[in-house]
Amino acid sequence: MRGFGILRLIIAVAVWAGSPANALTIARKGEAKAVVVVGADATEAERHAAAELASFLEQITGAKFETASPPAGGATIRLLVGPGAAKLAESDFSTEGLGSDGIVIRKAGRDLILAGGRPRGTLYAVYTFLEDELGCRWWASDASTIPSKETVKVGKLDVRYVPVLEYRESFWFDAFDGDWAVRNKSNGNSERLDKKRGGKHVYQGFVHTFYPLIPPGEYFKDHPEWFSEIGGKRTTDHAQLCLTNEQMRKELVKNLKERLRANPAATIASVSQNDWRRNCQCSSCAAVEKAEGSPAGLMIRFVNAVAEDIEQEFPNVAISTLAYQYTRKPPKHVRPRHNVIVRLCSIECSFSKPLADERNKAFRDDIVGWSKMCNRLYIWDYTTNFRHHIMPHPNLRVLGPNVKFFAEHNVKGIFEQGAYTTNGAEMAELRAWVLAKLLWDPNRDGEKLIDEFIDGYYGAAGPHIKEYLKVTHDAVEAGGDWLGCFSAHTAKFLSFETLSRGWKHLLAAEAAVENDPDLRFRVQVAQLPVMYTFIMRWDQMRRNAKAAGADWPMHESARKTFERFVEIAKKKNVTRLNEHTAGYGPLEEAVKRAKK
Repeated sequence: MRGFGILRLIIAVAVWAGSPANALTIARKGEAKAVVVVGADATEAERHAAAELASFLEQITGAKFETASPPAGGATIRLLVGPGAAKLAESDFSTEGLGSDGIVIRKAGRDLILAGGRPRGTLYAVYTFLEDELGCRWWASDASTIPSKETVKVGKLDVRYVPVLEYRESFWFDAFDGDWAVRNKSNGNSERLDKKRGGKHVYQGFVHTFYPLIPPGEYFKDHPEWFSEIGGKRTTDHAQLCLTNEQMRKELVKNLKERLRANPAATIASVSQNDWRRNCQCSSCAAVEKAEGSPAGLMIRFVNAVAEDIEQEFPNVAISTLAYQYTRKPPKHVRPRHNVIVRLCSIECSFSKPLADERNKAFRDDIVGWSKMCNRLYIWDYTTNFRHHIMPHPNLRVLGPNVKFFAEHNVKGIFEQGAYTTNGAEMAELRAWVLAKLLWDPNRDGEKLIDEFIDGYYGAAGPHIKEYLKVTHDAVEAGGDWLGCFSAHTAKFLSFETLSRGWKHLLAAEAAVENDPDLRFRVQVAQLPVMYTFIMRWDQMRRNAKAAGADWPMHESARKTFERFVEIAKKKNVTRLNEHTAGYGPLEEAVKRAKK
């Protein structure tokens, strides 16, 4: 089963050429032997699923596949796409229990059923079939592997799978592409998923919505009591709202309802703290926080009240709030309502160790607490370095264990925040793809997924890329660095010895694919993090090389190294080196400081 988790385990048998006599021959020697069938009641997403199936089968086999409505022209083999078409083979076919994303892939006599829950399940059934049975892979928005095979046979096949996670968002810049997202089964707020691609979970206000809902410029003058009391004085300066003020809550609910009426697609509305601390310390708020043993108790009481207020008019909208920084510790008494989502944030954690490790005990204790009281617990996780997007960030070994850890603690949705403002962040495509696979099936082996991506995306350079990543990951483990999401470029593991060893593997990777322009460029992009770190620490690296009696691996000139970096980065459309600052300013300043 190659460690492919639940989805693989429930596939009985799936074979192509050499199948037994009762196998379905979909194509033989480049000629289509089946027709794609969609029901008369098919949704736009199901019709798109049928078109995608026909298109990729043509790419694989070279055959043109007809797409038809019942009765499908008397074809002997039918690929039945969607619940309506599935009833042609099984009159009692039902999507009950599949939710919006669950899938069914089943051989039924001379038919193959590819269907699922609405709106996205049928799309996911088609892509799962193309991936797991035919070998298609969509690594990035501009990179895929579509195998070539003139004859395709399918033997016994019976899959029914409902993903554990209802919300799955790989929040990386390239992953916003709609085709990539639906093919890799991401359904989060930021992906460009239209109705044809199954839609997505839509937020009204994504996060940090206190001030958008109660703007200080509009309300503070007449209602200072609606805002935080700090040191006996009401303030809006990096503050929050006074959550025991009932008049403020009524105004917030009024404003929220107006926004929801203007955004009928929304299924989740954010009512969440601003992105800083300074929560209200008035006597009423302080008393509730003390009674609950955590500021989260007051937050949940407030959000529960908002959720109750909007429920009658918006029964299908959940209210989302954060367990973040000062609200991370779960409360003693209050419990989130059924229509409240709590998003627990891992921002303080060390990502060089799994979250289940003792180093992350405080977070582990909090997720255990929340998992016991929250029906819809979501996670806001961090998988990049916001301070230095293009710098080695050896967290790949924890991705699989962390997603599995979340799923084992009653988590229903995961938002994996990465480098979302630019292309070209360190191993961005790898992280986005691996995370998407893990979110669909948390039991997948993260290490095997990493290897699969590297082999598929880098080709013959793959073994050298793996060695480079091993160098940086071994270094962070050996040095014991606290790998946060705001790590400095002076981290211990970013030593001259580590980076120069890694650089040798990256040069070998480029040499291995020197005659393939596409693969060579992918390797050059993978080289940017080491170049970046050398430039940022140029003089120190020079001293360390001299002290070690080692050869200098970069160009002799910091300026020339910078120019080479910018040449590759611009070709990759890198627009930021960190979360917020556009351009290459930090590197330019480092070059000016360099002595050579």
